[in-house]
Amino acid sequence: MVQHQPKLDATFAALADPTRRGVLQRLGRGEASITELAEAFDMTLTGMKKHVALLEEAGLVDTEKVGRVRTCRLGRKRLDAESRFIATYHQMLEERLEHLSKFLESHGEEKP
Repeated sequence: MVQHQPKLDATFAALADPTRRGVLQRLGRGEASITELAEAFDMTLTGMKKHVALLEEAGLVDTEKVGRVRTCRLGRKRLDAESRFIATYHQMLEERLEHLSKFLESHGEEKP
């Protein structure tokens, strides 16, 4: 049975979109306003606000509003839980490949 983990779900949902990944890459070079991000991605302000809101909900981006300008920067989230989740599946895949390799060896087949 699948266990839902809301924080992991929010992070992976945020990272699933190429525009949001691009925003994170852009913010890795320094903070930017939502207007600057919208221009860089040839997008409306409303569209970029939605992307930034999802990234902010996932803890990947922090924003600060001063006057009429909302500035974005990378969030403090370290992705430790997400890395552990991926590592678990990586280990499971390695174990399955090892079992397949042993099976093929015992049946006279070459390793894949």
